[in-house]
Amino acid sequence: MQRITPLTAWPLHGVTKTRAMETQALSTHPHPSLMQRAGESVARLAMAWAPHAQRIWIACGPGNNGGDGLLAAVHLHQLGKSVWLTLCPGKQPSIDTLAALDRVKKAGIPIHDQAPTDWDLGIDALLGLGHDRPPEGQLQQHLHLLRQSPTPLLCVDVPTGLMSDNGLWLVPESSPQRDFPLATVSLLTLKPGLFTHQGKDAAGEVWFDDLAHPAGPLHPPDAWLISPTSLRPKAHQSHKGSHGQVLVLGGAPGMTGAAILAGLAALQGGAGKVFLGLLNPHALAGVQTRYPNLMTMALDPNTRLAHTVVCGCGGGEAVRPHLPRVLSRSAQLVLDADALNAIAQDNALQTLLARRASAGLATVLTPHPLEAARLLGCAVAQVQMDRLAAAQQLAQRWSCVVVLKGSGTVIAAPNETPAINPTGNARLACAGTGDVLAGLVGAAMARGLAAWPAAHLAVFHHGLAADRWPDNKAFSAEALAQTVRL
Repeated sequence: MQRITPLTAWPLHGVTKTRAMETQALSTHPHPSLMQRAGESVARLAMAWAPHAQRIWIACGPGNNGGDGLLAAVHLHQLGKSVWLTLCPGKQPSIDTLAALDRVKKAGIPIHDQAPTDWDLGIDALLGLGHDRPPEGQLQQHLHLLRQSPTPLLCVDVPTGLMSDNGLWLVPESSPQRDFPLATVSLLTLKPGLFTHQGKDAAGEVWFDDLAHPAGPLHPPDAWLISPTSLRPKAHQSHKGSHGQVLVLGGAPGMTGAAILAGLAALQGGAGKVFLGLLNPHALAGVQTRYPNLMTMALDPNTRLAHTVVCGCGGGEAVRPHLPRVLSRSAQLVLDADALNAIAQDNALQTLLARRASAGLATVLTPHPLEAARLLGCAVAQVQMDRLAAAQQLAQRWSCVVVLKGSGTVIAAPNETPAINPTGNARLACAGTGDVLAGLVGAAMARGLAAWPAAHLAVFHHGLAADRWPDNKAFSAEALAQTVRL
């Protein structure tokens, strides 16, 4: 069993592939059963994660997830713990679950109808893999008690109320976020929904046990967790011209700060030269005074575009007239914010974007969910309902790399398995951090990385900087832009 940390590339499998692996494991190695291994795994983690807990409430549902909880109860009872076991009624139990019930009876563990009045550790074994409807009746009542209690909560495989493929929380009356210790032990496979959308809040600390059946080549992952990568160190004999140029095109009146943030991040990301093509010419003098390392230029139709362009940060409506030339001539292009909004409203711009791939021009889109919804012509809720699918749809439509921002940022590209970023936290939920990310992607591309690895590198280190931020230091997008490294 391993705790999931952002140090390794982890494969993620959705419901369909997990079910196929489960069937294969049961047919090739039936003894001990997967349920027996799962029950032992849950009990081991409970002992290690909450070693001082003596009174343990295990809330079981009617399916195999509940069977895992029943067998965990047997092991914890044998270890001397005081186990309060509840079992919600439901569908006809599987053969393995019936066997688990038999073991519970032989161990002399009573099964209660009601929740206990107090407990030191709660174990959620109500509903597991693949449930796609909100729990009802007693299932919902027990989930609410477990989620509202100040005691530690350990979820079996997938937190009840969370869809394992997409991270959608199904219980609006009960927040997925919890102020008290929370962990999930994912069994057989790691599920994508644990790491994106509302999954991180619902799952807490994630542990993984493959139950001695590791995924093989017959079951390729549906997604990957991004692993740490780094750029090759700069050669000692190098100069500013060796590490690429980035032009940040944005900063309309009232939004100059967005372009500055992207430019500062591009510098911190190691780009040799960074130019600000500001859409507010009246801000040029002030920017040159305060940020002497950022070179500025007035924009006109003859302005020479750098090899790598970051376009849209604080662009407003003023960025729209520049987009045809940017889309047609930028060798490497990062499109963010208002550039994306303009493209979403203009079929001609969409055509130019689609032509870039056939011309051998690299493109990265960095939308947040609302911008992605505008590009797809749908509601934000539809994007968030399946973030992996939304990112892949955008990538396929315009043959480019897509960075769909949010909790568990998704990176997608044509003919690639999508990736979910494991780094980052709520500090990033403030204005300007998206501009910082766009600048970092541009820097990585300017320094020689292709669009796909550049997006991985920038997203990972953008989140990592927030994770490593000192608690006693104020966080802002400007501070992040001047701190983050690639």
